[in-house]
Amino acid sequence: MSVKISAVTPHSAAFRAGIKAGEELVALNGNKIVDVLDYRFYQLETHLDVTVTGENGERTVKATKTEYEELGLEFDTYLMDKERSCKNKCIFCFIDQLPKGMRETLYYKDDDSRLSFLFGNYITLTNLTQHEIDRIIKMHISPVNISVHTTNPDLRCKMMNNRFAGESLKIMEKFAKAGLTLNCQLVICPGINDGDELKRSLNDLEMLNVNTIAVVPVGLTDHREGLYPLTPFNKESAEATLKIVEEFSEKCLDKHSRRMAFAADELYIMAEREIPEASFYEDFSCLENGVGLISLLYDEFGFALEEREADENLERDITLASGESAAPYLQKLFDTLKDKFPKVNVKVVPIINDFFGHKINVTGLVVGRDLINTLKDINLGDKLLFSTSMLRSDGDLFLDDTSVDDVRKALNTEVVPVPNDGAQLLDEILK
Repeated sequence: MSVKISAVTPHSAAFRAGIKAGEELVALNGNKIVDVLDYRFYQLETHLDVTVTGENGERTVKATKTEYEELGLEFDTYLMDKERSCKNKCIFCFIDQLPKGMRETLYYKDDDSRLSFLFGNYITLTNLTQHEIDRIIKMHISPVNISVHTTNPDLRCKMMNNRFAGESLKIMEKFAKAGLTLNCQLVICPGINDGDELKRSLNDLEMLNVNTIAVVPVGLTDHREGLYPLTPFNKESAEATLKIVEEFSEKCLDKHSRRMAFAADELYIMAEREIPEASFYEDFSCLENGVGLISLLYDEFGFALEEREADENLERDITLASGESAAPYLQKLFDTLKDKFPKVNVKVVPIINDFFGHKINVTGLVVGRDLINTLKDINLGDKLLFSTSMLRSDGDLFLDDTSVDDVRKALNTEVVPVPNDGAQLLDEILK
């Protein structure tokens, strides 16, 4: 198998070796190249025998570079291969709950191990071939981010609607024995994998000495017609889940000097509990699961505020839009400005989620049209701030394809997306 080279970076090692666009990459130092993982792993050598094939047949050229220098080959796609979609039909899958009429890319379910290693995506392990398992161990690719949900094989098959889902749990054991770092995610559905099943999963994962376990509540939209009937979390079930996670993490702290398991911020909010302080979350390694986001924001904002000189004359009137769940915590945070900046006012407005449904209240799922509808009759002051988590990675569109410029025109005010960074947020408020 070979991969077509679309371009060669000028003055790179590959360019100096005479490799041409249009040729196909076959091997590096005798190692067959199938995709981006092979390429990135084997190109690390400083002296490379690069085997390519083209119109004049196969040839091998020598390329010399520094250790961290790129070889300089470019390909049609980043993965150098087709992206792999998910083979499961999970009873809690959020993509299955999306409303109709959204852009096509939002309905694609990826479950590609290469995206996990390159971008931190979580995978179920049900897509891995034996070749890929062996390659991951050989290359010692780490960490491996795994959507586990339960360590009960039969229950995992049921939750994922995949008869091989239980068998794939054995792959974790192989990875653990090989010394790979494992980050695990448990999406908890009340009455299914909570309670004793959650305790079992936590204990089983502790036996594998995984790095982290993020415990996340299932998210349920209003678009579940024909899907498996699931029960949403309430205050009591959130509290019960928190109790299990916290007792387990305290046990791990005593045994291993680290907590290992952490609950998502949403569970604390639904249980009407205070969010733990920053020190509780150790190195904040589960942020992508919504674990510790509020605490980190508090910590960054507070530290940046300490560094600022007081200004009793500075006047600002700012509106910040957020999901309903985080709004009270953010308002409490901004009230800390008053000691140093008594004339700086930040009003937090919670955005009701009509697009996905009122059970969805996190900031990252706020869409542009709900933002406009909630804020259109409100005095927004000097400018409107909102989190960049509401936007796609390109930073220009909300999930409903409303653009930032659409919001700006509809509300007739300055609109500023701000990263989830407390220091940058403070800068934008005081700017």
